[in-house]
Amino acid sequence: LELSQPFSPHTSPRMGKAATSAGVSTALASVLIFTIVVDILGNVLVILSVYRNKKLRNPGNIFVVSLSVADLVVALYPYPLVLTAIFHNDWTMGDLHCQVSGFIMGLSVIGSIFNITAIAINRYCYICHSLHYDRLYSLRNTLCYLGLTWLLTAIATIPNFFVGSLQYDPRIYSCTFAQTVSSYYTISVVIIHFLIPLLVVSYCYMRIWVLVIQVKHRVKPEQRTKLKPSDVRNFLTMFMVFVLFAVCWAPLNLIGLAVAINPPKVAPNIPEWLFVTSYFMAYFNSCLNAIIYGLLNQNFRKEYKTILLALCVPRLLLTETSRCATEGLKSKPSPAITNNNVAEIDV
Repeated sequence: LELSQPFSPHTSPRMGKAATSAGVSTALASVLIFTIVVDILGNVLVILSVYRNKKLRNPGNIFVVSLSVADLVVALYPYPLVLTAIFHNDWTMGDLHCQVSGFIMGLSVIGSIFNITAIAINRYCYICHSLHYDRLYSLRNTLCYLGLTWLLTAIATIPNFFVGSLQYDPRIYSCTFAQTVSSYYTISVVIIHFLIPLLVVSYCYMRIWVLVIQVKHRVKPEQRTKLKPSDVRNFLTMFMVFVLFAVCWAPLNLIGLAVAINPPKVAPNIPEWLFVTSYFMAYFNSCLNAIIYGLLNQNFRKEYKTILLALCVPRLLLTETSRCATEGLKSKPSPAITNNNVAEIDV
């Protein structure tokens, strides 16, 4: 099958099926089942953790919950349809489900990268511009930023319907973005939806890394920022989320960019195994964030344990960890300035 010939549910049964071995289909189904289970369990844990624990209810974690929602929706609708297509070795759900699942998958992907960008900007303001953080990330402003993030996500996804790029590809058993429908549109998608956000996130985290190193080694004695160990750990957690997203999605975006630049020459030379692997790497990313929070963030890890233990008593799941719930969504006070104007850090 050539990349320059995307398929749709209207393709004839003979052409619409990929010649995939039973072993490959079993492997893809196993990866997807694992992804769905961990995605649902992990992201529900994240959302419940932020709801229950006042220490986790802050402006920055509003975007973390938003990212979890973006990851969760694909496990509830598009991924099960992909799994069904794997079992039938064809798309049997009709064109409506094809278009809707492709659109939701697009919302999830673009919503994830935009939320990761919003998290990076939030961390940058929190650490590098702490004196202005309270004003920039009041609850009202944070909700406005969140609304803007999803508005931009919807605006970026809707053009797929006009271009006709949501099609069924039998190699990956998915209704998804067809890279060869329009070279210019594909290049725009990769640049606007992937490369530019990655540059913004990279800039924010580079500035944070520089500041952390300066504070740790007291490069600038006049630096008036005080970083707590928890601040650094939270930054490292979100940095790992960004790195894993980039690693999982980079192969697919690079393939799309290469194909779009010269479809006739590049498309036929892309190995099918590489194309399929790049897609399922991208799918797998949706279940990783909750694992990262649990491994690197002590508050999330403790809350995960509490919630899992509370499964024996369901009513405890909605009980707040702290009695001070009304303070949860207040913005975090700006880091205190040290008396001697020397930045401190304990990593």
